[in-house]
Amino acid sequence: MKLTVKKLDISNIANKIEELDKFLENNTEINTINTINWEDYSYKPDVKFRIAHTGEEILIKFYVTEKNPKATETKINGDVYKDSCVEFFISPYADGNYYNFEFNCIGTPHLAYGKNRHNRQAVNENTVAKIKTLPSLGKQPLNLQGKDTEWNMLIIIPKSSMVNDNIPTLDGLQAKANFYKCGDETEEMHFISWNPVRTEKPDYHRYNFFGDLIFE
Repeated sequence: MKLTVKKLDISNIANKIEELDKFLENNTEINTINTINWEDYSYKPDVKFRIAHTGEEILIKFYVTEKNPKATETKINGDVYKDSCVEFFISPYADGNYYNFEFNCIGTPHLAYGKNRHNRQAVNENTVAKIKTLPSLGKQPLNLQGKDTEWNMLIIIPKSSMVNDNIPTLDGLQAKANFYKCGDETEEMHFISWNPVRTEKPDYHRYNFFGDLIFE
């Protein structure tokens, strides 16, 4: 699958996150994360996203409706995948090495780098802390039971957070990427993706199943 990432001229916004949120809403198309790759995990939350870039930052907004969302992890680079989690894996130069950006529904980030799931290098916490999130559920731990819950989150990723690559600008970048929703220790365990992952068991760390991400 191929996705073209629109460039937004937002220099007049002065990096106010709420204004960026509105600008993204009004100027981008919505995409869907809806592939169930493993029959043993049939629960499928409703998940969509928007994406754009400024040349300096990647802007992503996720929209989720799911049963009983929870989030307990508040530490940077902690185990956010166990919570209600959205993920963005990207190989900026399509060279087989990639970054896994992971966020639970209260915006706690996790970021690492490597060629596969083994021996990944955690990115320095001070660098990860520069990633901005605006979660609609707030940033305190939660466990919402008994009903479907709608939530969304804007994520602003500086290109400088991809510390192992020299990226002068995002303009014209031809990357490989995938987008995911998971919840390894939620009441309704689930694993869904934007681009299909053809493995026997759940494994998001498979570069060979990434789609194309073309930055205008």
